[in-house]
Amino acid sequence: MTAPEDHGASRARMNRVLAMYGPAVFAGALATRATDPLVVDIAADLGSTAAQVALLGTAYTLPFALVQPILGPVADAIGKRRVVTACLSLLAVLLLLSAVAASLGWLMAFRALSGAAAGGMMPLTLAIMGDAVPLRDRQVALSRMLVFGISGQIAGGAIAGPVAALAGWRGMLALCALAAVLGLVTLLAASRGAAREPITHYNPVLAMRRYGTILANPQAIPLYATVAAEGALVFGSFPFMASLMIARDIGGTAEAGLAIGAFGLGGLTYAALAHWLLMRFGQAPVVRLGGVIGLLALVGLGLAPALWVAVLSGVLLGTAFYMIHNAIQTRATELSQQFRGSAVSLHAFSFFTGQSLGPVLFGLGDTTVGLGLTLCVAGVLLAALSWSLASRPA
Repeated sequence: MTAPEDHGASRARMNRVLAMYGPAVFAGALATRATDPLVVDIAADLGSTAAQVALLGTAYTLPFALVQPILGPVADAIGKRRVVTACLSLLAVLLLLSAVAASLGWLMAFRALSGAAAGGMMPLTLAIMGDAVPLRDRQVALSRMLVFGISGQIAGGAIAGPVAALAGWRGMLALCALAAVLGLVTLLAASRGAAREPITHYNPVLAMRRYGTILANPQAIPLYATVAAEGALVFGSFPFMASLMIARDIGGTAEAGLAIGAFGLGGLTYAALAHWLLMRFGQAPVVRLGGVIGLLALVGLGLAPALWVAVLSGVLLGTAFYMIHNAIQTRATELSQQFRGSAVSLHAFSFFTGQSLGPVLFGLGDTTVGLGLTLCVAGVLLAALSWSLASRPA
């Protein structure tokens, strides 16, 4: 087979995976930020406080992380496509139940279960892409799948307000459920022509041994530690963005949302440029460049004298994050070719654990040296992290 033919076959497999699983990834991401802009509305409707309702975000993302060590081995045993299909079905039902929840307690419970179900979208899809696409083309392929996840998160925050104005917060969650149903229909229709996945017996003891095998790879622990640190350094500042705007007298909640939304725009910018960047420079230089851009972005946020600087910094931070994160994802898919689902799920667990610790660390920095200096220090650490990653063999 000639190289052009081989590349064409690889691209065809990539496009098939994108068409099958992209809508599912979008649906899981859409629900992630769906409640963030609606905290006040939900609190008023359910007779609660905004502080309590704000925990709906954590209720979604924490189970997403905790379920990863379970989903990975299960998917390796019974088939990744089966697990994604089952999780997407559960997500649709749980989002619909969330839309009709009678109290904050029930909403919190359904939200947590929805997060656990959504945990079967992106990580396993990345593993499926790793199975389908050879390593030389994989980073570009993963960047294409990121478009669905980034677009879902942007859409979740952007349309929540207008949809809630027409149909209330319940209408927004119902719309998320509809997106999950559409993703499920797409996956089931595309699966009709796909090869049947083999099923093996799921053994928890064997699953733990698989994790031991993965962690025995000398690249595994440094890579998982890197993605956890990256999650903390990049996302730890988001909950403090509004207070930073207010302190600098350049805005408030709405402007903070604009800066955070710009992060997603930066992610789409990277996805559009990924193929050219990787072909022109290679993975390691792109990672180093991402570290430099990330340093400039976090320093820009920490010192922002005007709103436009904060928004531009948000765009740069999103671009830098995905320049680094995409390389980590690609390497995670190669930690174990035999147990790729487990390896990628452990990657997702590390990443979201780092995200959950980030706000704690930034909070400590805010109370000791101030948020501005904390952001600058985070920028330096992110640059150092990227250069360390680039120096290690891919």
